[in-house]
Amino acid sequence: MAKKQEKDLLKTLRAGGVRKKVARAVTEATEGAKRGKQPALVTKALDDLKTATGELEKRVRGSERSEAAKKAARTRKRKAAERSAAARKGARTRAKTRS
Repeated sequence: MAKKQEKDLLKTLRAGGVRKKVARAVTEATEGAKRGKQPALVTKALDDLKTATGELEKRVRGSERSEAAKKAARTRKRKAAERSAAARKGARTRAKTRS
């Protein structure tokens, strides 16, 4: 029964895109594992797969605007307001001198 489970796990990992060497190592690591305690190799493989999954989701779904982009937008808005205020002030000054 255990051999069939190992083969099934190996097939599942390979079908999921895991490299053959990694899939074999993970399968062998789970072979002698006790209930409740995960082998370090399995834990590392899970972390790597979760990281890859997160990266893929971020690329496919698109991430929110970064903090730098938000700051740049705020800066552009502030600078535009300053230019507008300076233009209004200049227009007032020119209007005073003409009258």
